[in-house]
Amino acid sequence: MRIALFGYGKMGQMIEGVALDRNHQIVAKIDENTQEIDFSTIDVAIDFSMPQAAFENISKCLENNVPVISGTTGWLENYDKAVALCNAKKGAFIHASNFSLGVNIFFELNAQLAKMMQHLNQYEVGIEEIHHTQKLDAPSGTAITLAECIIENTAYEGWKLDAKVEKHIPITSKRIGTTPGTHTVTYTSEVDDITIEHKAHNRTGFAEGAVIAAEWLNGKRGVFTMRDVLNLG
Repeated sequence: MRIALFGYGKMGQMIEGVALDRNHQIVAKIDENTQEIDFSTIDVAIDFSMPQAAFENISKCLENNVPVISGTTGWLENYDKAVALCNAKKGAFIHASNFSLGVNIFFELNAQLAKMMQHLNQYEVGIEEIHHTQKLDAPSGTAITLAECIIENTAYEGWKLDAKVEKHIPITSKRIGTTPGTHTVTYTSEVDDITIEHKAHNRTGFAEGAVIAAEWLNGKRGVFTMRDVLNLG
């Protein structure tokens, strides 16, 4: 499979290594200074660029009939436009806040636990996420996804970063050393706590999941999620 990388930072480089190990070709490494792109040489694109570039990258791929997956966060005000373009062009598109296979299983556990806890008003839920000091956004896209899923399945109405507001899920963000990513969801009552946690040991799982998603998407049409990739639906 011929893969183009939109964004060639640490994650892009890690994806390159995983892709080569899985016998794929990297035919383009595209950053903000890249002018010309030969889309005819690309089977699938993987976007881990910057928020301000992601929607344009995705749009170019869809306009040129190239399936694209994106792990970039911070651009989702344009997500519906990307979906509409994908459908109009009969293209293929996946966005995920986190491509780690383990994290996506964690998302499913989070949803099931939220459904079980929705009528137990003696519990209050909170989310904590810990990442390396170079991560710029807070809270993480993964923490937001966890919160949105809880909101969808309970009476919570929103989330707040580092603040406690009625009917809102508090998210605590910490930036410590080189931590690749730890996410914890805790339901607390006067008598006990219920906690689920995903702890990444390194960033390889994120890159591996992105390549697996690209393999799955190649040759398909439509807008999909990691639930589709992992057959969790």
